[in-house]
Amino acid sequence: MMKIGSLFAGFFLFLSTLFSCQQQKGDFKTLPVDDFESLIKDSEVQRVDVRTLAEYSEGHIPGTVNINVLDDSFAAVADSTLQKDKPVAVYCRTGKRSKKAAEILTRRGYKVYNLDKGITAWQEAGKEVER
Repeated sequence: MMKIGSLFAGFFLFLSTLFSCQQQKGDFKTLPVDDFESLIKDSEVQRVDVRTLAEYSEGHIPGTVNINVLDDSFAAVADSTLQKDKPVAVYCRTGKRSKKAAEILTRRGYKVYNLDKGITAWQEAGKEVER
């Protein structure tokens, strides 16, 4: 009888660990290039490139600040740099890291827009990039 109880407890622990590792989706919008471009024309929208500094230096959307989402201090730097009462437009190279950033920022109270397929799609569409 004790073995069944232990097996059940172990199985329950396994399941709870499995489900707790799934990423929570944030309440943000992912926009295609043209919609993202229209959005960031508004001077109230804060533009954030969440790639590494090296990637940012290779070329970025004009008017963006760089806050590396892979840095442990991402949330703290974002809170000290961004205003929660203004929308935030985020992007990375292909859209994967910016989704992570959007989830973090949304949970912290920001209204976030993510560039679908990242700066790669932006450049393929012939949009402006500065170095």
